[in-house]
Amino acid sequence: MLIAKTFHDVPSKLDNGRPIRIFVLSPDVPNYPQAKFPGVVCFSEIYQVTGPVERFAGQIASQGYVVACPSSYHEFQGPEAIPYDNEGTDRGNRYKIEKDIAGYNEDAMLSVDLLVSLPNCNGRIASTGMCLGGHLSFRAAFDPRVLSSVCFFATDVHSATLGKGKNDDSLARVRKGDMTGKGELVMIFGKQDTHVPREGRDLIRKTLEDADVRCSFLEVQAQHAFIRDEASKGRWDAALTRSMFTFMMEVFDRTIGRDFGPKVDQGEKVEHVC
Repeated sequence: MLIAKTFHDVPSKLDNGRPIRIFVLSPDVPNYPQAKFPGVVCFSEIYQVTGPVERFAGQIASQGYVVACPSSYHEFQGPEAIPYDNEGTDRGNRYKIEKDIAGYNEDAMLSVDLLVSLPNCNGRIASTGMCLGGHLSFRAAFDPRVLSSVCFFATDVHSATLGKGKNDDSLARVRKGDMTGKGELVMIFGKQDTHVPREGRDLIRKTLEDADVRCSFLEVQAQHAFIRDEASKGRWDAALTRSMFTFMMEVFDRTIGRDFGPKVDQGEKVEHVC
């Protein structure tokens, strides 16, 4: 499908009304002005909505989804992308731990609110994101309106170091049951990712399984940022990215691309057969 791009400046209650810019990429179907599509929130890396993030979101939109990309650092700067250079990396990492967790929570809420308010969105919502955005997509799964979340190499989940004070509550909330019984979660990590070592991945997986979260946990032969098709510092794996994108779209097609009605748990057990 063709896609169209626009943006909405949505006031933030936590930042004295200073708006967050949310870029929206939507399917553009000529002669069908009342077409409706599921929605996806796409959270970015520490560099805000860069070219690679927009292209990733555009690929999702072209499959028939309205995609919202929030500018995560509206408290500190405008919506422009942060460069993939040393200064930009230092700035993005600094903003990441200067921003309050409440601000990240509000950004996610406002992004979902925006999607469900759009006339071309049918209200069925999922989320995805990479790096910082992978963690934000993970946290979006606490919202019962988010029916699935696909998180690429989510940082700081294992160490609980997101946000001001470097003391987030993501895994603590999972242990409390805040994600149990909600949407489907997918965690994707590269086994050579130095940002999330094996011990960290093991902790995340165990915490999710202990809390009985409906989760698929994928570890692939890749480094951090393997889906970034620009300035990846030699880590971009196009073939693996295509494979993981296909996996993600199966999840989205199944969880929000179709409406099966409310789930009814009949307590059926899987039969042990060969």
